[in-house]
Amino acid sequence: MSKKVGVTKKISTQVIPVIGMSESVEAELLSTMKKLGIVRSESYNKLGSVNHWKLDWKKAYPEVRSFRTPESLGLPSKLMEWTVSDVAKAITASQAGCTEAVIKKVYKRFSGKDNQKTRKELFKQLKTLAFLDNPLLHRLVRKEFQRGHSWVKNQIVYQQGGYSCKRLSRNTYQLELAGLKRGKRNRILVRSNRKIKGQIRLIYNQLLQRFEIHFSVDHGTVEIPANRRTVGVDKGYTEAFYDSDGQAHGKNLGKVATKKSDRICAKNRNKGKLWALHRKLEKIDPAKSARILENNLTRKTENRRYRKNQSELTAIIGAASQSLFNGESLKVFAEDLTQPIRNKRQSKAMSRKLNSWMKGVMRDSLQKWANWTGSVVTEVQPSYTSQVDSVTGTLLGKRSGDTFTRFDGVVLQADHNAAKNILARGTDKEISRYMNKTEVQTVLLRRTARFLKGMGLSLADAVDLGWLDSKHSRTRAFKELLTGM
Repeated sequence: MSKKVGVTKKISTQVIPVIGMSESVEAELLSTMKKLGIVRSESYNKLGSVNHWKLDWKKAYPEVRSFRTPESLGLPSKLMEWTVSDVAKAITASQAGCTEAVIKKVYKRFSGKDNQKTRKELFKQLKTLAFLDNPLLHRLVRKEFQRGHSWVKNQIVYQQGGYSCKRLSRNTYQLELAGLKRGKRNRILVRSNRKIKGQIRLIYNQLLQRFEIHFSVDHGTVEIPANRRTVGVDKGYTEAFYDSDGQAHGKNLGKVATKKSDRICAKNRNKGKLWALHRKLEKIDPAKSARILENNLTRKTENRRYRKNQSELTAIIGAASQSLFNGESLKVFAEDLTQPIRNKRQSKAMSRKLNSWMKGVMRDSLQKWANWTGSVVTEVQPSYTSQVDSVTGTLLGKRSGDTFTRFDGVVLQADHNAAKNILARGTDKEISRYMNKTEVQTVLLRRTARFLKGMGLSLADAVDLGWLDSKHSRTRAFKELLTGM
């Protein structure tokens, strides 16, 4: 029996619809949302600057109250305080994302082992407010961190003391929410399969034209074992995930994403012709032009279809993540695909399909199921993971579609090969997550040269034999290794 080292909570967000409220309550809730939208906007403007970096969210309310009082908007103090705290937490999350982006830039600027001490010192300053006194770090943070602005005016945040929940029937609950007047609460009915507790968020969904309650649900805890099994995961378009054990997860993702992309493309082409006809008839036949605009060029039906398509893709990715973990605590190594794909020539059709490739949803889904199973997801540098031979760890071989042909003629499944490379990359001491593509290429060419030397061959011989892609021969590292040998 494996030793347990701790536990983690299984948390998910549940969305439930509001099924009943009076007209007066609806009017008051919409009015409150509009007023809190002003608070949210001004809080972002005040707290979303570098001057308020790493501000504790508990100290955010006095900062905002110094220039905006709840009385000026006719709001209860608690409703305003909960909104400001919510904004402060969102800004803190944004700052964490900015810090990660700055770390990547520092790695790019001070690359290599020689600058390891410099990088360590800069990262130490970045963790505190000391970076404000460092001109380089201060400039990088100001360039990367986008000052917060908010136009959200369709939600209200309530803490546990701001509402009460009473069960009326099996799946119906009554919520009494804090209102604008002291002692007066707004009564609404919701459909839910569990009692609502903790912080909730009342949102008016403008697309579906309804009120919704968003709240976190605690599904218990899961024990974390001391020794987790390691798995490499290749994120793909045809299949959502391919693991280093040779299993594909989410096999229909590519078909569904391509079908959605082709449908939207064909529809937009036809709509383009209708728009041209509408503009042409504006002066000749205004009545017909207006009919085309009203009956054929609205987005209501298309938005509904798009939401349905997105839900289908999200469901496939979620099922693939669940299948990957299968209730087991794992140590997963996955590609860091947060950077956009640049300098890669491809057809318009391929670009269109890749735009529907839901990389962000894949990342979030993996993290969600990792939290639920007590697993850990570690992202690695993705460069050349699909072009390296997983058997030798060299650049000898060629990928073509779903196959990878090794230099000796043996054919491997390309995604399985890439997953094995990602697994090896997770424990690679020479290739770190934030290294740039050129540095990774230099390390891999060095390994390839050593492997070829054992066979009595050089990098140039490998290019002549067709084992090594000729694109590598144009690099500086290739020429240096060739002259060195």
